[in-house]
Amino acid sequence: MPAAHTSRSSRHGTPGKRAINLSLSIDVLEAAWQLDINISQVCESHFREVVRQAQEREWREEHADFIAAHNAIIKSDGLPLDEWKSF
Repeated sequence: MPAAHTSRSSRHGTPGKRAINLSLSIDVLEAAWQLDINISQVCESHFREVVRQAQEREWREEHADFIAAHNAIIKSDGLPLDEWKSF
């Protein structure tokens, strides 16, 4: 029988979070500490954006044929309902 899927948690029991090892340059790390920058928050925020961009790029690659075909139809036939456009 397969094991039930459980949410990941860190060693501290925070649901949805997981502790990882991360190597950073000491000078940047010390500067961040001096400026009271939440390193985990900054890393997660930037990592989310990197993941979002990668997912978008992957989606565009997967759907490139459809997008090209759609654009070709619009170029040859125009937009639907274009004749009733008032601007």
